[in-house]
Amino acid sequence: MDGATEDLRQSASAASAGVSATLAARGSGDAAAKPAYPPTATIPTQSGPKGVRFDFNEGCRVLMTESDHPWRVRISDLDTGNILYETELKAGRVSSTKRYYVRFAIELWQQGESVFRHEYNADGRDVLINFPVGTLGDTMGWFPYAVKFQEKHKCRLTCAMAERLIPLFRETHPHIEFCTHEEVQSDRYYATYCIGLFFDDREGVFQPADFRFVGLHRTAGYILGVDPTEVRPRITIPDNARPLSEPYVCIAVQSTTQSKCWNNPMGWHEIVRFLGEAGYRVVCIDQKPVHGTGLVWNHIPHGVEDQTGDRPLQERARWLHHADFFIGLSSGLAWLAWAAGTPVVMISGFTHPTNEFETPHRIINYHACNSCWNDPRHRFDHHDFLWCPRHANTPRQFECTRLITAEQVKQVIRHIPAFAARTP
Repeated sequence: MDGATEDLRQSASAASAGVSATLAARGSGDAAAKPAYPPTATIPTQSGPKGVRFDFNEGCRVLMTESDHPWRVRISDLDTGNILYETELKAGRVSSTKRYYVRFAIELWQQGESVFRHEYNADGRDVLINFPVGTLGDTMGWFPYAVKFQEKHKCRLTCAMAERLIPLFRETHPHIEFCTHEEVQSDRYYATYCIGLFFDDREGVFQPADFRFVGLHRTAGYILGVDPTEVRPRITIPDNARPLSEPYVCIAVQSTTQSKCWNNPMGWHEIVRFLGEAGYRVVCIDQKPVHGTGLVWNHIPHGVEDQTGDRPLQERARWLHHADFFIGLSSGLAWLAWAAGTPVVMISGFTHPTNEFETPHRIINYHACNSCWNDPRHRFDHHDFLWCPRHANTPRQFECTRLITAEQVKQVIRHIPAFAARTP
């Protein structure tokens, strides 16, 4: 804890710096300059006696005005019984080190007499949960834990997220208010929590458990203090008509970093041919038909139907919902397919299987180097499209997926019930 307003502001800046590439990884240079989250109210939003102000916006914050007698302030964790901070001061502001959910208690005394006590209680109060913009899969995985928080605390919940994601959730969650970062009214909220990937949070300020150990989506459960058990998000698909009458499979081959891609040079070609021989139309739903940098570019596979383009996510969800299955990477469209209820074949050696949602069709080759994303010894560099922390510029670069063979993928596909039903 500290009693300095300036320290609090510095800590808030650290929160924006500590979040991963959630804002900048896929965005423009202008997006990268923005803070990852909307700023909290400068002054705590809740009123107490004798001019005291307090709230739980990114931690517990208490502001005491100068009076005839000094203040004694104590902040405690009601669930553990620990006194987290206690001091005496004439006037000033104290803030908790921890910015994730803690059931705080605030106690104030003057001249040995209790002046104020407040125990965290969000029932019927306005709470804000911030999701970073610029990413699809992360928010898809995190949102169900915001729902759990609202159900547990019976609060009036607002979720701030990228505008393009809001239509997916608004109708299925009428008791939650949705807004963009620009629409946040920070002085409304009793409490605010920021969900993100905090790579450099060695002191556990923004997360109680490192996301690399608990899983990308489950980290939101730990930050919000709810059951981290995986839950599929509920989304809205307004036009749910089948886009093709024939059986089809959706694929997505692009990602924000080359280490996520399937780097086997003949992999997609062989799988597209394999699916065609089984009578499937193969539809590519990537945002871009070609993506890469320098000498490394990934192209839409030959022989697929091109449905690439910057299209509404609900349209993507419609294509995914009616597909027999989806084949992709550890990327946003895989998370959207999961939300749409579509069987997901995920090809990834960059991440450990615990990082993503559970799918019986997860493909990894443990004979190759793997799971660097979940290794805390390696700090992911989202500005380096060719990031490969263990084998960059060597013959082993990207071997985690280069050594995943088409035959390994075919074996997994053969066990998908829809595919098995089509082949003898």
